[in-house]
Amino acid sequence: MPTRRMRRIVTLLLAMSGLGPMAHAEPADTPPPGRSATTAGVDPLTAEIHVEDAERFARLLSATNGKPGASDVQRGYLDNASRGVAIFTPGRIGDAARLADKVRADPDLYRRAVSECLPRVKTATADLRAIYLALHGLLPDRPLPHIYVVIGAGNSGGTAGPGAQVIGLEVLCRENPSPAGFRMALRRFFAHETVHTFQQDVSGIETSPLLGEALVEGAADFIAALVTGEMPEPERARWALPREKMLWDQFRKDMPVSRASVGDKPSAKAVEAVNRWLHNYKSAPPGWPGEAGYWVGMRIWTSYYAKATDKHRAIADMLIWHDPELILRTSGYRGAISGR
Repeated sequence: MPTRRMRRIVTLLLAMSGLGPMAHAEPADTPPPGRSATTAGVDPLTAEIHVEDAERFARLLSATNGKPGASDVQRGYLDNASRGVAIFTPGRIGDAARLADKVRADPDLYRRAVSECLPRVKTATADLRAIYLALHGLLPDRPLPHIYVVIGAGNSGGTAGPGAQVIGLEVLCRENPSPAGFRMALRRFFAHETVHTFQQDVSGIETSPLLGEALVEGAADFIAALVTGEMPEPERARWALPREKMLWDQFRKDMPVSRASVGDKPSAKAVEAVNRWLHNYKSAPPGWPGEAGYWVGMRIWTSYYAKATDKHRAIADMLIWHDPELILRTSGYRGAISGR
C-alpha cells in the first residue's frame, strides 16, 4: 500500500536469512475436516475481521477522555494484545509512550478512526469473504491469513506477516475519508496484502533491488486486480499509462544505479533511484503519484501473463522467483504490452 513505509526488500531478505518474521512464524492450526494441512488457514466461507484491538483502544480513548498516558496505553491496549499488535509494534507503534504522544498530537484522527471507520470495518466481512473465495479458487494450496485491525502511530496503513495481515486503522481512515473510498481501500488491502503473505519464497532481490521490489509489489497489485476486478490506485494508473514509455526509460536507467542501495552504506544516488519509484508516499517526484514502481512492476507482470500459455503457471511464478532480470526478459516488456 502507499502508506506502507517498511522496505519490502528488508523484510524479504530477513525472511530468507531466517532472522526476520519467518523465524517467528507460528505453527498452523489443525485444519478442519475436509481441509489438508497444505490448505490450513482461514476458511474463506467463515473468515472474520479481528477488531478486538481496535475496540479495546476505543474503550481506552473513552475512559481517558481521548488523552491516554503511556501507562494507560500499556495497560489498556498493548498488554494482552493480539498477534496483530505484536506484528505492528516494531517499527510502527514503537512503544506505549510513543503511541500516547501520537494520540495527544492528533486526537481527532484517533477519534474518527474508532467512531467513523471502525464501524465501516465491521460491515466489510462480505467483501473479505468474497475476495478470499476468489484467492482460494485461484490458489487453493495457499493458506489464507488472519486479518487484524489495530491502532498504530499514524505512520503505516498496514503490513503482512506469515499467516497474518494487519491494518493500521487510523492511517487507512485518514487517507480514505469517504465511505466509498474506505471500502475500496479495504478491498485492495484484503487482496494485495494477502498476496504478500504468499511471497515468502522470493529471492534474488538484492541483485536488482529496484526491479526486484517493483516485481514483488507489482505481483500483489496484479493478483489483487484479478480477484477484485478493480484497478489498484486507479488515479495512478490513469496518470502513468500515457507516460508509459517515458516511465520505462527512466526506470531502466535507475535499475543498475539501485544496486548500490543494498548494504549498510547505500550511495545517495542509489537511494534517490529507488525512492523515485518506491517508499515515496507524499515525497514522490514533482507531478508524480506515489509509488509509481508498483505500477511498473504490475505492467511487467501483465506482459509476462499475456505471453504465458499456461496462465496458472504464470500466477505461480509471481509468488516464487529467484532472478528478477530473468522475469523481465521472459516478460518481453519494453515500455509497452504485447502478445495478449
